[in-house]
Amino acid sequence: MRYMLIMQVEPEAAARAAEELDMAEVIAAMGAYNEELQKAGVFLSAEGLSDASEGFRVDFASAPPVVTDGPYAEAREVFTGFWILEVASREEAEHWARKCPLGPGTALEVRRVNELTDFEIPDNEWIAKEQEWRAANS
Repeated sequence: MRYMLIMQVEPEAAARAAEELDMAEVIAAMGAYNEELQKAGVFLSAEGLSDASEGFRVDFASAPPVVTDGPYAEAREVFTGFWILEVASREEAEHWARKCPLGPGTALEVRRVNELTDFEIPDNEWIAKEQEWRAANS
């Protein structure tokens, strides 16, 4: 099973961290966590994201979709990065999420990544193509 750990940071916590934390220490803590995930054989990928002010949002509530530049005033938390882990169970995903070196004002949302078998549609051409794409890129 694959799980995505989605890092969310409250804007006030991000501002506090920028002022108070030593970035070298933050990178060292995250590097040690990533190394532990790799040694355990559960690490598939991880990425940090740029500031929300560099992003945009596409809202499909109307046609054509509306594009709005970031940051987003209504957001209570900003999605700042993620990990994708391959683990045996929800409990193992929770184990690794609890070990993440985050502090107050941050949270991890943990979600299982759907597998093609979750979409039981016999003889679907798009599921067959997805299987081909994955096989070609693995």
